[in-house]
Amino acid sequence: METSKIASQVIQYVGGKENIVSAMHCATRLRMKLKNYDLVNEDELSDVDQVKGVFLANDQYQVIFGSGTVNLVTAEVLNQTGLGASETKVEEAEEKKGNPLMRTVKVLSDIFVPIIPAIVAGGLLMGLNNVLTAQGLFVEGKSIIDLFPAMAGIATFINMCAAAPFTFLPVLIGFSATKKFGGNPYLGAAMGMIMVHPDLLNAYSLASAETIPTWNWFGLSVEAIGYQGTVLPVLAVSWILANIEKRLHKVTPSWLDNLSTPLLSVLITAALTFLFVGPLLREAGDLLAFGLSWLYSTLGFLGGAIFGLLYAPITITGMHHSFSAIETQLIAASETTGGSFIFPIASMNNVAQGAAVLTVLFLTKNEKLKSLCTASGISALLGITEPAMFGVTLKLKYPFYAAIIGSAAGSAWIAGTKTLALAMGAAGLPGIISIAPQSWLNFAIGLGISILTSAIMTVILMKKFAQEELEPSKKVKAHDEITLLDAQPNVLYAP
Repeated sequence: METSKIASQVIQYVGGKENIVSAMHCATRLRMKLKNYDLVNEDELSDVDQVKGVFLANDQYQVIFGSGTVNLVTAEVLNQTGLGASETKVEEAEEKKGNPLMRTVKVLSDIFVPIIPAIVAGGLLMGLNNVLTAQGLFVEGKSIIDLFPAMAGIATFINMCAAAPFTFLPVLIGFSATKKFGGNPYLGAAMGMIMVHPDLLNAYSLASAETIPTWNWFGLSVEAIGYQGTVLPVLAVSWILANIEKRLHKVTPSWLDNLSTPLLSVLITAALTFLFVGPLLREAGDLLAFGLSWLYSTLGFLGGAIFGLLYAPITITGMHHSFSAIETQLIAASETTGGSFIFPIASMNNVAQGAAVLTVLFLTKNEKLKSLCTASGISALLGITEPAMFGVTLKLKYPFYAAIIGSAAGSAWIAGTKTLALAMGAAGLPGIISIAPQSWLNFAIGLGISILTSAIMTVILMKKFAQEELEPSKKVKAHDEITLLDAQPNVLYAP
C-alpha cells in the first residue's frame, strides 16, 4: 500500500490542499472539513486504492478506509497539507451543533470510547475465568480447576485482574469524564478513588451487609458506601467537579489558585457526592439496568426481535454510543443482572450486515463492488460494520433491509434463550468469548440464524428489486449526504 500516493490522490480529488480546512480520523474514516464541497470528485475518490466508501455528514466529508489504514492515510494527509502531521486524531469541530439528544450521545461517546479497552480487557479475563471455573462445561459435574487443581492459583490471579477494571471503574470514568467536561482529569481520577476507597462499604457487599457504616457530620448521619461498578454517579460527580474547578479558577487569585482550587474542588464535590448525588444516582442507575433487563426478559423473543430490527438504524444515528453506560452497568452487576443482553444483539446485527455484504459479493458482476464487499463483509463479521453499512448495504438499500431482518431473527433467538454477555468485546463472530459459557451453543445458533436469514433475504430482495445494481455497467455511488449523526464502528471497544 502506497500511503503517500493514496493521500495525494485524496487531497487532489477533494479539491486540493487549499480546499481542506481540517482533517481528522476515527477508527475507520478520514474526516475532512472543506471550504467548498462542490469541488469534490466523488467518482474518482471512490476509485482510489483502499477507499471503501465516501459520504458527507455533519459538515465533514468522510472517506472510509478501515482500521489501521486510516491512521496512516490521515497522518500523510496532514503532512502533505501542512495541517499538522502530529495531530492524527482530534476532537470534532463545532461540537455544539445538533439537538440536545445527539449532543448527549456525543458526550457519552467521547467519555466511554477511551476507557472501553480497559473494560474489554477485564471482561474477557472474566470470561476466561468463567471457562476455568464453570461446572460441567467440558466434563459432567466438574470444572477445569477440579480436573487440574494446580491451575487454581492461575484462575484466582485471572479473576483478580478481571475484577480490577470494574472495581475501580469510577477512577477510569472520573478521569475521562472530567477531562471531557473541561476539568483537571487527575482531580477526576482522585474523586473516583474517593468513591471506591477501601474504608467505604463495598457496593457489591451492600445487599448482604448487616449494618451500614455512617459518618456523623454535625449531627447529620451520612452513609459511607462505595460506588464500585457504578456509572451514573461518577458521570454526575465529574461534571460537578469540573464546573466547580472552572469557577474557582476564575475567582481565585493566581498566587492561591494552585493550592486552594484543587482542595476546595475535591472537598466540596466529595461532600455533595455522599450527601446527595451519589445515593440518588446509584439508585437511578440500578433501576435503569435492572429495569431494562426485566423488560427484555419479560418481552422475551419479541423484545429481542424488535431490538435487533432497530439496532442498525440506531447505529446510523450514533445513538448506540449511549448503550455503553447501560452495558457497563449490566456487566459490572452481572452477579445480579446475569450480564448484558445488548452485546449479543449487537453481534447478531453485525454478522447480519456481514452476511448481506458477502452475499452481494457472490451476486454482483461489478468488480469494484466485489472488491469493496470482500473487505467490508469480513470486517463486519469480525465486529466493524461501518464499511459494510456505508459502503454497501445502505447504498444498495435492499441488503440493508435483509440485514435488519436477519438481525431481528437472530436476536429473537438470543432473547428467547436468555443469552447474556459477561464481558464487552468485538461484537461479531469473536464475541462468543464474551458470552457466558453455558450459552455458547445458543449464541452460535443465533449467529447462524442471523447469517442465513440475512443471506437468503439479500438474494430474494436483490434479484427481485435491484438486479440492475449488480451489473458491471452500474457504478455504485455513495449517498450525497447522511444528515443523521454519523455512526461509529459498531464494536463495543474503543473506536
